[in-house]
Amino acid sequence: MSRPQVIEDEEHERVHDRVAAIDVAKDSGMVCTRTPHPSRPGSRRATVWTVRARTGAVRALGQQLRNDGIEIVTLESTSDYWRIWFFVLEAAGLAVQLISAAQAKNLPGRPKTDKLDAMWLARLTEWGMLRPSFVPPKPIRDLRDYTRARHRLVRERTRCWQRMEKLLEGALVKLSSVASKLTTLSAQDMIRAMIAGQRDPEVLAGLARRKMKAKHDDLLEALDGMFDDHHGELAGLLLDQIASLDAKIAQLGARAAELTAAMPAAWGINADGTTGPGAGTGPGAPVLNAVARLAEIPGLSEDLARVIIAETGLDMTRFPTAAHLVSWAGLCPSARQSGPRTRAGKKGQGNSYLRGALGQAAVGAARTATFLGERHGRIARRRGKAKAQVAIARSILVIIWNLLADPAARFTDLGPGYYAARTDTDRRLRNHIRQIQALGFDITVTKTG
Repeated sequence: MSRPQVIEDEEHERVHDRVAAIDVAKDSGMVCTRTPHPSRPGSRRATVWTVRARTGAVRALGQQLRNDGIEIVTLESTSDYWRIWFFVLEAAGLAVQLISAAQAKNLPGRPKTDKLDAMWLARLTEWGMLRPSFVPPKPIRDLRDYTRARHRLVRERTRCWQRMEKLLEGALVKLSSVASKLTTLSAQDMIRAMIAGQRDPEVLAGLARRKMKAKHDDLLEALDGMFDDHHGELAGLLLDQIASLDAKIAQLGARAAELTAAMPAAWGINADGTTGPGAGTGPGAPVLNAVARLAEIPGLSEDLARVIIAETGLDMTRFPTAAHLVSWAGLCPSARQSGPRTRAGKKGQGNSYLRGALGQAAVGAARTATFLGERHGRIARRRGKAKAQVAIARSILVIIWNLLADPAARFTDLGPGYYAARTDTDRRLRNHIRQIQALGFDITVTKTG
């Protein structure tokens, strides 16, 4: 018989006397309040009614809930329909929590109606049995809008280059087989020359720059195709679209940088103790600004740092430990234990924008001669590149949590020789000798030097 384990569970012992819950739909919401019964002490009373999803109606609802003394309002995260309810009720001075649909799922076998769903949400809220989702403050939400818009435009620009490659393949021009990618300056010069009417492979290959010059003969063969005027017209339209996207991406990136610099929580401290939007960037600064702190991590650029800040926020008290942040990002598997058997569970969806930024950072870090690069190589050799990338992304997120939780902290690379310096040489030697002896050989080891 195992020893009893005592678990302090204060979360579900807290009871709210006056709660409200809203089952959200696109055009309306079913509101349910649970309050003490006015004439029967110890009893509860539920009131249910429908409110239209309009700013004026929700604002009036907020005033009514405040007058009724409602302590907390629960919303289910249904698409983007919850936003008008959350933002307006929060502005009205109410404590609002957003919860995922998985937590609020009704009991199996019960009827499914908006009214019953709202009543069920209210009861769960009353007993404190719901974990609220992370909804960042308005400055972070504004930054998130810009970084996500930039992310979508970058993806659209990538699709434009893919269309360009398909167009060239249709014209029998195999430029993408020789150039590392069409976004190189040499490839763009050749495409513009073909759009302008140049068809001579010798002239086009002569536009190569730097390392591409060594591929002159391959370029001659690749550029000998059937590119004509209609291909040139379509390619010109694609280049115009790419140029327009470049300008918009730069505009959004600059705006995101302005918003990040305007956040006091992201400011650094100069050597003379002053702070402000531009503080923490000079030599000898005791505290770097948040973007510069994160950009010191291998694989992280300033743009990626702003994306991560937009998704996680700057207040790490939302995540008690780094493990909570890793779980929220969807970079760890769930627990699956029953009896003596423990199996690996599926990982949650998490935050796709954050996970994508961390994946880019992990790919960049894998190419560096750093501790993270060495760790990626060790894991990739044993478990493959995909798992190694996720492991490095998780490590980067743990570092980020520590840097944001303590503004005075700075990233320090452990170096690519960290594992080798801590290897037990005698133990490895014994293992190798044992493996050789198991094959039927005898070996004598002599230390050199």
